[in-house]
Amino acid sequence: MSDVFSEILAYVGMASILLAFLLETRDTLSSKSLAYLLLMAFGSGLLAVRAFLISEWAFFILEIVWCGAAVIALISTRNVDNHPSS
Repeated sequence: MSDVFSEILAYVGMASILLAFLLETRDTLSSKSLAYLLLMAFGSGLLAVRAFLISEWAFFILEIVWCGAAVIALISTRNVDNHPSS
């Protein structure tokens, strides 16, 4: 895989996470909102791929855990939306 592609992954992933964080700190998005969680999962997923490609194992583990947490939150949020309480 080319270095240019790897760099693009890094910058797109970083921009996604930073956008989510910026919007959350400005009270534009909730940290539990679909948009926030998608941005975080997408961004951290891309950064995990990048970390794998460049053999940065500590960063890879961090990004996998972050991505996993966002995906679990997405699934939990979806399950709550599909099963409203009485």
